[in-house]
Amino acid sequence: MNLSESEELRALLAREQDLVVVNSCAVTAEAVRQTRQAIRRARKARPDARLLVTGCAAEVERAALAAMPEVDGLIANHAKLDPRAWNVAPQRTPDTATHTRAFIAVQNGCDHACTFCVIPQGRGGSRSLPVAAVLREVERHLDRGTSEVVLTGVDLTSWGQDLPGEPRLGALVAALLAAFPALPRLRLSSVDGIEIDPALFALLASEERLMPHLHLSLQHGNDLILKRMKRRHLRRDALALVAALKARRADLAVGADLIAGFPTESAAAHADNLSIIAELGVVHGHVFPYSARAGTPAARMPQLAPAAVKTRAAELRAAVAVQRAAWLATLVGKPLAVLAERDGTGHAPNFARVALPPGTRPGEIVIHTPTRLVEGLLA
Repeated sequence: MNLSESEELRALLAREQDLVVVNSCAVTAEAVRQTRQAIRRARKARPDARLLVTGCAAEVERAALAAMPEVDGLIANHAKLDPRAWNVAPQRTPDTATHTRAFIAVQNGCDHACTFCVIPQGRGGSRSLPVAAVLREVERHLDRGTSEVVLTGVDLTSWGQDLPGEPRLGALVAALLAAFPALPRLRLSSVDGIEIDPALFALLASEERLMPHLHLSLQHGNDLILKRMKRRHLRRDALALVAALKARRADLAVGADLIAGFPTESAAAHADNLSIIAELGVVHGHVFPYSARAGTPAARMPQLAPAAVKTRAAELRAAVAVQRAAWLATLVGKPLAVLAERDGTGHAPNFARVALPPGTRPGEIVIHTPTRLVEGLLA
């Protein structure tokens, strides 16, 4: 989501030579700390530039960021892609993107009330980009030779619920694939498994152009903790979804967001969080140590000691690393269709990262057969 928005900002402000923009995040206290650090670094590097801050931290931590001497002003998060907020003319600079994949934000905001989350405070309610607008955006990227489109959003699987007729994400994916038969690869960012509609399930299970990569906004493996988080799924829902998809598409790679050390998390609950990694076969893990956010219900719950949170996060990461290493080992010796990035690596359809031969052109999809595993990278 941030990649998509930052590229839009880069294009919008391409002619503004004396402007520095920090597109901030507030999902954790660490993200806010890094935002403040980035502001200080930017001011040191560009002492004479105008420095503006936007993004979620500019909403959630508005007073604190505005008080920083390095900051010249704040731009409301909801208005940051509006040229009027920056006092610039509407424009698109087609060659500013720095990624070989196109990240397209089709949804923004969130209508849910997870007890740990400040995203609704920073981004507001759920809004969807209409199908026609999504198709125009995809066409723009395909005209530039993009080989992979990634649909993203704050709550991607809620796409369409605010549009006439309340279409589901499966309808958007089907429309996109039908409109662009030459599009080689379509990928979804993080999804809420409980919101996957029947049409989307069918496409994930069988459509070769929809990448076999499912990243779940899982958050935890214990039912009591999930209820205290106000998540809408239980452990069994995630297990059933992945089992049903893998039965139809054996090459499906599973990713998951997991929170370590949520308030009231017992040793048994942490054990459930650890064990679901192996049961789901999580090979792409995003582990977040719980971070209390002011104004959220979870911040008022009994907190774990910071050392315990840190330890549990490390244990979750280690469990994911075990699954990932075993999975990557199964890919050695198998031909993979790899989309080349600019750093000499690329991603297979299942999002395995692969080192490519020197001279491979960025943006090209090449068939490469890895022969070994080097520090978590297929080569």
